[in-house]
Amino acid sequence: MTYSEQLKPWCIVHDIPNQENIVVKRFRRRDDAVAYLQVLRQSGRDIVFKIIFKAKNVKMPRGNEALNGSF
Repeated sequence: MTYSEQLKPWCIVHDIPNQENIVVKRFRRRDDAVAYLQVLRQSGRDIVFKIIFKAKNVKMPRGNEALNGSF
């Protein structure tokens, strides 16, 4: 994943059956991705798009550490 891709983790992807998703456009903010998705859906085509959050090296807390507040 390039640095540019890391800066824009929200993606609109074209969902192709039996294949990987094709990234159409990347955004820094989810709201921007949602607005662009609405424009794509208004185009009138029957193409399926969806929004995903695609980030690399995101550390998730183990167990209940996040609930306890101790890291």
